[in-house]
Amino acid sequence: MQHRTNVDKLLAESFKALANKTPIDKITIKEITDRAGVIRPTFYNHFQDKYELLEWIIRTEILDPIIPLMQEGYLQEGLILIFTNLQKDKGFYMKVVRLEGQDSCESITRKFIKEILYTFINEKAGNKIAARKGLTVDLIAEYFAQSMTFVVISWLKMNMSLTPVQMADIFQYMTSHSMDDILGEMK
Repeated sequence: MQHRTNVDKLLAESFKALANKTPIDKITIKEITDRAGVIRPTFYNHFQDKYELLEWIIRTEILDPIIPLMQEGYLQEGLILIFTNLQKDKGFYMKVVRLEGQDSCESITRKFIKEILYTFINEKAGNKIAARKGLTVDLIAEYFAQSMTFVVISWLKMNMSLTPVQMADIFQYMTSHSMDDILGEMK
């Protein structure tokens, strides 16, 4: 398992370095493997294509680190960690956010955030049933995954102009207040 993780990291670093010079959709598997110093079959033993590698990068670098924080109820800290980790590799993620279609940064991020939230909400809810008909764990996870993804993608598209703490605060504020409350506080 350790060897597999090392190869995954090696391929990820190669991919990220190439993305700093080449649009992601133009990067080839051969370029990734040549830069990583491995043969093409090695890549395919680990990933189907470069978009699965991209998913692995987003999951392991951005989303997996927040799981322990969420399990302990530290949502705000988890959000700050997401933004901080994105900021650490700003050049790469500024390229990733430009991807469109089914392999877009937005679709990958939303899918993984929903998985994380679904597990978190399901554990917190236990066997409880929502007071409102149709309010399911899946619906709640999708709603907050869409919201969180929107805030993350918007921040990336704003060139990360606000700090991670400011962005986490905005998300927390928006999800804990009604639109009427927010509009009522505007000056």
